[in-house]
Amino acid sequence: MSDVTATVTELPESRVRVDAEVQPSEVESRINAAARSLGRDLKMPGFRKGKVPPPIVIQRVGRLTVLDEAVRTALGRWYTQAIDAADIVTVGDPDIDLGDLPAEGEPLKFSIEIGVRPVATLGTYKGVKVERREAAARDEDIDTEVEALRERQAKLEPVERGAAEGDHLVMDFLGSIDDVPFEGGEGRDQMIELGSGRLIPGFEEQLVGMSAGEERTITVTFPDDYQAEHLAGQDAQFEITVKDVREKQLPELDDDFASDAAGFDTLDELREDIATRMKESDAERIEGEYREAVLDAVAAEAKVEVPDALIDARAKELWERMIHSLSHQGITKELYLQMSGREEAEIIAEARPDAEQALRREAVIAAVVEAESIEATEGDILDALTEASARENGTPEDLRKRLEQAGRLDDLRDDIAQRAAIDFLVEHAVTVTPKPEKKAKAEPKEKAEPKPKAAAKPKAKAKPKPKADE
Repeated sequence: MSDVTATVTELPESRVRVDAEVQPSEVESRINAAARSLGRDLKMPGFRKGKVPPPIVIQRVGRLTVLDEAVRTALGRWYTQAIDAADIVTVGDPDIDLGDLPAEGEPLKFSIEIGVRPVATLGTYKGVKVERREAAARDEDIDTEVEALRERQAKLEPVERGAAEGDHLVMDFLGSIDDVPFEGGEGRDQMIELGSGRLIPGFEEQLVGMSAGEERTITVTFPDDYQAEHLAGQDAQFEITVKDVREKQLPELDDDFASDAAGFDTLDELREDIATRMKESDAERIEGEYREAVLDAVAAEAKVEVPDALIDARAKELWERMIHSLSHQGITKELYLQMSGREEAEIIAEARPDAEQALRREAVIAAVVEAESIEATEGDILDALTEASARENGTPEDLRKRLEQAGRLDDLRDDIAQRAAIDFLVEHAVTVTPKPEKKAKAEPKEKAEPKPKAAAKPKAKAKPKPKADE
């Protein structure tokens, strides 16, 4: 039996109230755990530090104080158990009302108000017609890949002439402002490519025409938004000494290039291999696009009411997920906002259409799961565990135990069922070949006067946890 029971009351606008009750035994267990934690720092005559028994700690500091600490520590866990017991898929942040703390032997009660996934009334979901294009590799894309391969095989050969755009320079430089060298303004044997645009504006342009052994002093202005604030907007002089001018020489586009660069006998074989890989990649992309298009076609036939508050909540969730992902790359929210030049509210508002469509898709998937009685079998679960554990160099048994202990095995079942629902829709969809694009008509020799135009008119349960001090 779960330590937390829950009763769900539906509210307007796709919201619910969950009235949760924590069993007295669980409350007392958490009180004792909190007392042991508090006792580690408590000094009392007759007891070694950290060895004061929980009953003595409770008697010394008071039951309400210990209970308050227990609730702060365990509320997140109780919240998750309440959402699990309620069997709901949440959207957005919860409003939690804790109420009065219970007396000894009484259950702890709290309530949660939160948005939930909207409900879909399915329309036509079998046999929807969706376009699907054939995988292709365009000649111009193959040419681009071949040229990129040539670039990687290019050699930089010294030349005795003035540097031109596209050449590489090996040089020393020393930067100063008002004849005072500044930190980071000196470099030796640095190689730069003229025309790359990687240096501050005006720097590369002033090096055009320089030859090996030549010296020149150039003046540049650091941009106002330059990352080194002490240099932003400053005029600086750089003493340049060119040591070498090198010209990039691309290999000839022939069979020898195909052999040296990629091990193919002929250039045609190289192009064929590139085309094959491009088609494989395009096929994967097409499959994803098609599955999404099928789901959207079914969603268009369904009736799903998505309140504005729910859309706002999901848009905020999308923003927070993105920031969390960026944090792994060392990019903070503040840095991202500075880089994008936008406000947080603006970004969240722009995410609203995607948020609304995501909620519609999730509602439709859940409705298909129910309509077709789709469930994850033990075989499906074992396959998923085997695949996931192989990536972690573990065993399916160990992974299953971890998921069970964390209460996440049902989430895996839901994920499998949702994927199976999309598979079902795709299997029953009717594939339509896209119509070929019409070629633009040739412009007439004498253009008529232009007429004025009219004025242009699969997810798993989301369980946001409250902070311990909520």
